[in-house]
Amino acid sequence: MDYIIQQVINGISVGSIYALIALGYTMVYGIIKLINFAHGDVFMVGSFIGLGTAHVLIAQGVSPIWVFLLSLFVSMLLSALLGVAIERLAYKPLRNVSRIAVLITAVGVSFLLENGGIFFLGPQAKAFPEILPKQQYDVMGIQIDSHQIMILLMTIILMIVLQYIVHRTKIGKAMRAVSYDMDAARLMGINVNTTISITFAIGSSLAAAAGVIFGMTYSSIDPLMGILPGLKAFIAAVFGGIGSIPGALVGGLLLGVIETGVTSIGFSLWRDGVAFAVLILILLFKPSGLFGKNSREKV
Repeated sequence: MDYIIQQVINGISVGSIYALIALGYTMVYGIIKLINFAHGDVFMVGSFIGLGTAHVLIAQGVSPIWVFLLSLFVSMLLSALLGVAIERLAYKPLRNVSRIAVLITAVGVSFLLENGGIFFLGPQAKAFPEILPKQQYDVMGIQIDSHQIMILLMTIILMIVLQYIVHRTKIGKAMRAVSYDMDAARLMGINVNTTISITFAIGSSLAAAAGVIFGMTYSSIDPLMGILPGLKAFIAAVFGGIGSIPGALVGGLLLGVIETGVTSIGFSLWRDGVAFAVLILILLFKPSGLFGKNSREKV
C-alpha cells in the first residue's frame, strides 16, 4: 500500500506540470475555440527566461527564495507578453478565416519558436540551477520531497487565482461573455480583442510557471522540451473537458498518475503510448471529457 501511495504522489507531481500547461489550452479554447499548439513552446520559452533570470540573481547573491519568486515572476510576465504578441501577430489576422488555416498557423508558430530556440540558444540541453535546496521528508514510510510539495501548492494556488479572475472580476466576466457569444459580447460594449489578448497572456504566464517548475524539478532544459509536455497537456485538457478549468487540473493530475503507474509496473517504454491511448479512449467514449458539457454546433 505504501508503494502505491508513493507512486500516486509521484504521479501528482508530474501531473501538476501538465495541469498548469493544460490550463492555458483550456482557456484559449474556451474563448475562441482554438487549439494553440504553440502553447507547449511558450512553456519552453518561459523555462529559459526563468533560467536566465535565476543565473543573474544568483550571481548577485540574492537569497534562494527570492531567486525562485523573482524568476517565476519575470518568466510569467515576459511569457504573457509573448502570448499577446503571438495572438496579435499570428492569430488575430485569421480570426474570420477557416479553423484549419488557424490550426496550421499554430503549428507554424510552434516550429518558429522551436527553431528560433535552437538558433539562438543552441540545440544542447542547459543545466537548470538548484534554486531551492531539495529536502526529503519521511511520512509514515512514504518519501516526499520539498519540490513535490512546492509543485502541488503552486498549481493549486495558481488555479484558485485563475478561478477568482474568471468568476469574480470584470475581465473574467468579459471572458465568459466572449466565450458564450462573441458577437453579442461585442454589441454589449465588450472589447473582444483585448479580452482575447488577456486570455492569451494569462494562459502563457501559467505555461511559463510550469516551465520554471519543470526546470527546477528535472534540472535540464532544451529548445525542444515543450513538444511532449505540450501534447500531454493537451491530452489532459481533453481528458478533463477542454474549456473547463477544474477539468484541466483534474485531467493533468490523473494523466500524471496513470503515466507513473505504468512506469512503476515495468512498462516505462509504453508511458507515452498510454497517454495517447487515453486520448483515443476519451474521444471514443466521452468526447466532452470528465467535466465538459455536450454542446451542439450552430449551423
